[in-house]
Amino acid sequence: MIDMKTRAAVRLSARSSLMALFVAAGLGAPAMAQTAPAAEAPAQPAAEQPPRVEIAAPESLVVNRIVVQGAQRIDQTTVLSYLPIRPGDTVDAATLDVAVRTLSRTGLFANVQLGVQNGDLIVQIVENPIINQVVFEGNSALSEDKLNEEVTLKPRGIYTRAKVQEDVGAIVELYRLQGRISATVTPKLVQLEQNRVDVIFEINEGRQTGISAVNILGNEAYSDRDIRGVMVTEKSTWWKFFSNNDNYDPNRLEYDQEQLRKFYTNRGYYDFRIVSSVAELQPDDQAFQVTLTMDEGDRYNFGEVNVVTENDRLNADFLKALVPIRSGDLYESDKIESAVDALTFAAGSAGYAFVEINPTYRANPDTDTVDVTFNVSEGQRVYVDRINVVGNTRTIDPVIRRELMLTEGDAFNRALMERSRNNLRALGFFKDVTVQEERGSAPDRSVINVNVQEQPTGELSVGAGFSSVDSFTVNLGISERNFRGRGQNVVARLEWGSLRQQVDFRFTEPKFLGRDLRAGFDLFHSRYDLSEYSSYDYRSTGGGLRLSYPLNGYTLFSTRYFLKSDEIIVPTGYCSSGGFGSSALCDQVGSYLNSSVGYTLQVNRTNDPVRPTRGWAGSLRQDFAGLGGDVNYIRTEADASYYYGLTPNWIVSLQGSTGYVSGWNGDPIRINDRFFKGGNSFRGFETAGMGPRDLDTTDALGGNFYAIGTVELTVPNYLPEQYGIKTSLFADVGTLGVLDDRYKLTSTGTVDPTIADELSLRASAGLSIHWRSPMGPIRFDISKVLAKEDYDKTESFRFSTSTQF
Repeated sequence: MIDMKTRAAVRLSARSSLMALFVAAGLGAPAMAQTAPAAEAPAQPAAEQPPRVEIAAPESLVVNRIVVQGAQRIDQTTVLSYLPIRPGDTVDAATLDVAVRTLSRTGLFANVQLGVQNGDLIVQIVENPIINQVVFEGNSALSEDKLNEEVTLKPRGIYTRAKVQEDVGAIVELYRLQGRISATVTPKLVQLEQNRVDVIFEINEGRQTGISAVNILGNEAYSDRDIRGVMVTEKSTWWKFFSNNDNYDPNRLEYDQEQLRKFYTNRGYYDFRIVSSVAELQPDDQAFQVTLTMDEGDRYNFGEVNVVTENDRLNADFLKALVPIRSGDLYESDKIESAVDALTFAAGSAGYAFVEINPTYRANPDTDTVDVTFNVSEGQRVYVDRINVVGNTRTIDPVIRRELMLTEGDAFNRALMERSRNNLRALGFFKDVTVQEERGSAPDRSVINVNVQEQPTGELSVGAGFSSVDSFTVNLGISERNFRGRGQNVVARLEWGSLRQQVDFRFTEPKFLGRDLRAGFDLFHSRYDLSEYSSYDYRSTGGGLRLSYPLNGYTLFSTRYFLKSDEIIVPTGYCSSGGFGSSALCDQVGSYLNSSVGYTLQVNRTNDPVRPTRGWAGSLRQDFAGLGGDVNYIRTEADASYYYGLTPNWIVSLQGSTGYVSGWNGDPIRINDRFFKGGNSFRGFETAGMGPRDLDTTDALGGNFYAIGTVELTVPNYLPEQYGIKTSLFADVGTLGVLDDRYKLTSTGTVDPTIADELSLRASAGLSIHWRSPMGPIRFDISKVLAKEDYDKTESFRFSTSTQF
């Protein structure tokens, strides 16, 4: 039991230590450059100079009540929520020290002091000021918008010295990347009323330091010019107005060293190394001289290549067959990365989601070979625990989930996960799609996160244009590829041009009856004024039904039925007894009912559904007309494409297509059912500019057979990708012909000399430019015809547009 005298001594000691506690727990003012007097500057945040609290006597006290003083903008309950002390707690010097540090770390307070008085814990705070505005002075090379993007201090935000120091570093780094090594930034404060401040960054940009010379030492296998071609850093010259790489940047120089390592190690130099990299500032302080010293080493080949696994379920021999490296090949570091990707993908396809593949190397200088061993460390088989879909605000979840090849409970398969991503990208609903896996609730469980970034799928299009194909065109259309967020496709379009006019309505349900069936219908009316090419006007009105379903992950089978009324109109007197019209055209004048059924088989084995760089795709189409109606024919068409990316910007594509239509039940092929090629389908020739022709009237008659092959090389144009401009070199070769005999012979059975039907090869080559302009896709073709017939109609330049549907 403590007597009354002792209790009085304790109370007296507590009162006498109050001032010492406030002083011990307090903070000093910040060391900060400012325009206002030092006394007006806000206090330094407590977190920057943590106080040390000491209690002389007593060693500990029980807190009866907590009193907050100095709070203006911040509610007292907020302060108490951060304070790690509650009434009834026993506090000592260490406890108060922790409390001060905790409050200071919130960044809300410029000063924090704690003390005890009569059993009450006094919390004295000074709030950090609010930023009124952030001002930049002295900047000319960089705009205020660019600087504002870099700094974290914003108007109406809370000021702290730590944030100011962070922003000073960010601004200096930004100028350093601009080649201004001597740039300095001085922060200043202007104290305002109501605990507000203006933050001013005074900037001295300094001179832009260029590159006076780039010296290369130690290179023997490759010339200085070859090496400088690999590097981004380049010598400053007066005529490089738009280059940003001719100023000194240490980060850029480090990047160059990495590029040189890749350059050499991809050409067999396994032990290549950069001995030194020196940048010397010239005496005039305006430019640096960069010197790289390298050791190329010997040229190596791959030696023994092995795959070692810890799990017998992953067959090492099978995995080794997937490695794109063979003993004796020239050593290339990129092949190592490709091998790791191939092995990771194979292990993921087998259900091992979190496999690790670590290549180890053993160089043999005597034989100049490198032995490589791929160590596969796989965990246990993983199953899908949960699939999260994030980012879809309009598209309903079932539309996304039905495109996924995996569901909860399935064994994880990386190949199916990648195919799921491609399925979502192919929808056209999303600007970006990422599918990632992470560890689930147990070691054998995986969570798949599907993150989509939606893009507009509806479009109201009103436009007019001019092209060398249609002359003047006007179009009005409404389309929605994701109707009601359910993936349905609705298109209503009206187009009016000098060559064609059409009205059509299309609807497609991608999951008909809840199954993997794509069903839809079309209604249309179109008119083609081909008088300029073949002296007739073609009109068609009708509709059709469509149904398609996938046979597997890369094969689609489609069926259709169309019923339409076709009408051929020719100029008055063209086909009369005194007219000069060809029988190949005049026999079809009038209206005919066409009832046809058909199918399409499509296969797509490309690596990307939007911009393929590897793989192939093909299709086979057949239509049978004669289920009622007035027209009888069988039409067959096939095409195939092959893509091979030499580099990401250099892509070779090979395309081939062929078609044949033949009548049955004694019917010839009508002119509107024949094939016409030229224009966009065979560059260098006008629309309907190649194939059979009436030499008297110069009318194009079309053909029953065609075969066309194309070689195209996509080349970089060094324009920003956001411009949407792609360029390619092309060569087209093909033929078109084979009219029905009745149109090539006279009434006496002899060959009609006025009908030209030469099944000879045509060829052209040139340059194509594709531009995704704000008005819609535009294409420019510059062509040189290499082989043709005298009666063909050619063109050397064409530009054309297409609608957004």
